[in-house]
Amino acid sequence: MRVRDAGFLLAFTTALLPMGALALARQGLALDLAVWFPLAFIFGVVPLIDVLCGVERSNWSTPAQARELEGRWYFRILPLLTLPVWLITLAWCTQQYVSLPLGIAGTLGWILSTGVTGGVLAINPAHELVHKSTRIEPLCGGILLASVGYHGFKVEHVRGHHLHVATPEDSSSARLDESVYAFVPRALWLNVRNAWRLEAQRLRGRGRSPWSWRNEMVAWTLAWLLMLAAATTVWGGRGLLFFLAQGVVAAATLEVINYVEHYGLERREIAPGRYERVTHLHSWNAPQRYTNWLLFNLQRHSDHHAQARRRYQVLLHHADSPQLPAGYASMFVLALLPPLWRHVMNPRALAHRHPAT
Repeated sequence: MRVRDAGFLLAFTTALLPMGALALARQGLALDLAVWFPLAFIFGVVPLIDVLCGVERSNWSTPAQARELEGRWYFRILPLLTLPVWLITLAWCTQQYVSLPLGIAGTLGWILSTGVTGGVLAINPAHELVHKSTRIEPLCGGILLASVGYHGFKVEHVRGHHLHVATPEDSSSARLDESVYAFVPRALWLNVRNAWRLEAQRLRGRGRSPWSWRNEMVAWTLAWLLMLAAATTVWGGRGLLFFLAQGVVAAATLEVINYVEHYGLERREIAPGRYERVTHLHSWNAPQRYTNWLLFNLQRHSDHHAQARRRYQVLLHHADSPQLPAGYASMFVLALLPPLWRHVMNPRALAHRHPAT
């Protein structure tokens, strides 16, 4: 196995970060400080590792090689394995939350750390899985999303976002000059609303009631409620609150990444309400090797939008795609600082919206 292929195993190291936090506490670091370790690692250490590991711009050379890579069981099973790993991690984190003597700062740190871990370990592989046409992959993706209460993503992302990306109709494409603090609440609300609307339209078009088990949003909401009830049964009211809170943080983490992936880019309107075809020029790309290993090549987002069903291991790097100046971990932090974000990103976005002729 090539090092490049084995690197995707690093995605599972995210599950070790909460355990690392408590290991630091056992070594004498104050507990309310130690629980922030996952965030410090993801947003402080990962950018440094990105610099050390460099970039990966190579692509498969022939269609036959792509087909061979797509068929390997190793690549297919890795995103599926995140389901048990994440559910075990979430249960463990919930148990620690209800049993540890956390202060206010520690409580906030543990919720944020667990939620961001869920954004990486649950929502990101779910994004890979819900695009696939097999039976098991979208099912596992849906369970991952339900575990953070953002199951509407399964519907809206595939049938809404990919259709409307880089247009005013898309709730997950940030407008030029829009701050992340304005974008995230809007995206969270509209994505849930749009998912219900899309399922209602689908079922009415088939002559069926939207309020039935055939409605994906009904089914996945029931799955989420079952998980919520299980957390309450095992851990009581604190478990219920923790389950809800980590889900909100995980979903917000996803939407910050959506902000980074699509900020300021536009497709040309070729007729009223009609836009040019989606290509690899309508999403931001990032070639940082380490973060792409952690995120199953999510940073090759330009090619993902051009070929949505293409599996992560054969996504292409496009040199002419809009290029982020750093990997997602760095850009996430930059997005939280709107003046600096605009200073760095607005000229790049404008250059791709209005290319020189």
